[in-house]
Amino acid sequence: MENQERSGRSLRGFATMSKERQREIASRGGRAAHEKGTAHEFNSMEATMAAKKGHEHGTAHEFTSEEARVAGRKGGLARALNRAKQQAASESSMASAGENAMSYSQPPKQ
Repeated sequence: MENQERSGRSLRGFATMSKERQREIASRGGRAAHEKGTAHEFNSMEATMAAKKGHEHGTAHEFTSEEARVAGRKGGLARALNRAKQQAASESSMASAGENAMSYSQPPKQ
């Protein structure tokens, strides 16, 4: 059981919680940090260094060709969806801006 004592100490805090509960709390903290703007985001150089470190220690996951195909497809679909959302938002804002411009260019009807 997860609530057992280890090394003569009783478990406290996260150690007493189920893995699902720990993950839920950590996820909330991560989201809050991103919203606040204090979360760390890897740049490409840091990501490269982290990958090299994983490979040096033999702990990096090596994708099979099928896993790589699925991951690439997932990323491509996500990118396409994001672009479509951005384009729709852009077209929507341009359409409303056009309507506003037309209302100013026409003289008021009497």
